[in-house]
Amino acid sequence: MRSLNLDQLRTLIAIADLGSFAAAAQALHLAPPTVSLHISELEARLGAALLLRAKRGGAQPTAAGAALVQRGRQLLRDAEEAEGLVRRHAQGLAGKVRLGTATGVVVYLLPQVLERLAADYPEIEVEVQVLGSLDTLARLEAGSLDIGLVAQPLAPRPGLSLQPWRSDPMMAFLPPGWEAPAVIDPAWLAARPLVFNDNRTQMYRLTMAWFGAAGFSPSARIELNFTEAMKSLVAAGYGAAVLPLEQAGGAAAAPHQLAAHERIQMRPLDPPLTRELSIVHRRRELLPPGAQAVLEALAAFGG
Repeated sequence: MRSLNLDQLRTLIAIADLGSFAAAAQALHLAPPTVSLHISELEARLGAALLLRAKRGGAQPTAAGAALVQRGRQLLRDAEEAEGLVRRHAQGLAGKVRLGTATGVVVYLLPQVLERLAADYPEIEVEVQVLGSLDTLARLEAGSLDIGLVAQPLAPRPGLSLQPWRSDPMMAFLPPGWEAPAVIDPAWLAARPLVFNDNRTQMYRLTMAWFGAAGFSPSARIELNFTEAMKSLVAAGYGAAVLPLEQAGGAAAAPHQLAAHERIQMRPLDPPLTRELSIVHRRRELLPPGAQAVLEALAAFGG
């Protein structure tokens, strides 16, 4: 048996509400024979009389018809909602977008982007995966992510679009009890115990290049890929770390944004070092509905 026809169901409900075939035809802008055909086909499909016809063109639902009218109203509402949802998807106002980025971005930068996005596009869902830059690129190429926020430098990848997002100054994060100069250079820092990012990360490569340019190649007490854990170790006096100052206002914002680790000392580096982040995404024709809105929200917080 074929499924219910929504146009026929709409005709039945109009007759039940207006009391006659003629009134339903006028309200639905249908020819009277079309209204009659809708009802006869619907009754034949269901094997039940749905309307009691009166002599002067009036009609009222049978018990079966009344049950279908009640259920049919919900079916029509569901159909209208489904159509509206598809339209919003097509217009980029709804959808699910998969985004990958590192822990520091998730903690300090991404929440503000997501807050803005939720206010402007409440039907866009962003699924966030915490990943290093190389893993983010690999998943973008495999199609399991749509957008990534990655640290530079990275070689261009075929099929992926990459544009600069923001620049954040790298700082020396020092334990509270250390006596330290106003500006930290590689020689001074290389002589201290250190907490590094995991050696597979772009942050590790960036930090070691800074030391290497001055002729140093220090090793760390511990390597890990979780920014907040690194800061906790610094606050406990375990060692110093080189990390970006991640804040939505960029370098010109308040100099300290370490609510969980107020005791940490921060010093600028000499020579200066900057962490460059880029937005990378799949080809636009492969992006899901809502991805453009996410890209625009990210761009608003670039710097």
